[in-house]
Amino acid sequence: MNTFEKIYEVVKNIPKGKVATYGQVAILAGNPRWARVVGYALHVNPDTSTIPCHRVVNREGRVAPNFAFGSGEVQRQLLEAEGVFFEPDGRIDLKKYCIKI
Repeated sequence: MNTFEKIYEVVKNIPKGKVATYGQVAILAGNPRWARVVGYALHVNPDTSTIPCHRVVNREGRVAPNFAFGSGEVQRQLLEAEGVFFEPDGRIDLKKYCIKI
């Protein structure tokens, strides 16, 4: 399995209504230094119907401004549709919504 495939497998396992950070995905994919690689992999996501890259946020709980499906607003809408609540400052409460590793 190549690096991107490892990342995609991790992202496939993030449940609806939850998020993971780029760093968490990197750790779970096998290398804690891959956070930027996670971003690259998700930007070229080959199968958005099975790889829910909208569930990956930055370490501050913010969505990506250049989200793979369009703008960060699209990512926010997808997460809100799954029940993820955003704080007034635009962040997600990671203590509440982030997966545990």
